[in-house]
Amino acid sequence: MSLEKLSSQLSGHLSGSKKKLPPVDEWHPDFCGDINLQIKANGNWFYNGTLFKRLSLVKLFASVLKKDDDKYFLVTPVEKIGIQVDDVPFVLTNWHWQDNNQQIMIVSTNLDDEFILDAKHPLTLTENGDLYVTVRRNLLAKVHRNVYYQWVDIAKEVQTNNGTELMVYSANEKFSLGVI
Repeated sequence: MSLEKLSSQLSGHLSGSKKKLPPVDEWHPDFCGDINLQIKANGNWFYNGTLFKRLSLVKLFASVLKKDDDKYFLVTPVEKIGIQVDDVPFVLTNWHWQDNNQQIMIVSTNLDDEFILDAKHPLTLTENGDLYVTVRRNLLAKVHRNVYYQWVDIAKEVQTNNGTELMVYSANEKFSLGVI
C-alpha cells in the first residue's frame, strides 16, 4: 500500500474532532503487510528513507498507531500495516505546572499530545536508567534529556529501600528519576 492511499483512507475515517482519537483498540482488521515507515529514536518519522516534513501528516498517522506485543502497526477499520519503531514512537519534550500549581505536572510530546503525569500516565524508570511515560493505550514516550535535567532540578531526595532516590511529584503520585 502506498503512503498516499493510506493517508487518504485515514482522512476519510477520521473526519470530525481533532482531539478525539480513533478507537483503534476496537479495530481488528487483517494484517496487510509492512510499509517502509520508520520512527527513529529521536521521534522523527521517515517514509522510504525520507523525513516527514508535514507535522499534520505525522499526527494523522500517530492517531492510528497501535502496539500489539512488541510490534507497531497503523490500523484502520479495514487494514493493519506494520511499521518499524526504533525505540518508542514518542518523545516527551516539554512540561509545566498546571495553573502554576506545583502539584499537577502537565507533560507534552513531540506531537503535541498533552496530559497530566499521573497514575494513568506514569513515569517508568528502566533498569538501564531510561525514563518513559505512558502516552495512551500501551504507547510510550521517552523522556528527552532536557526534560530529565529540569526534573532533576526540582526533584526531592527520598530515602527508599533502594537507597536515596530523586523523586518528582504530580497528581498525588511520586515518580523516581533514579538512585543517586
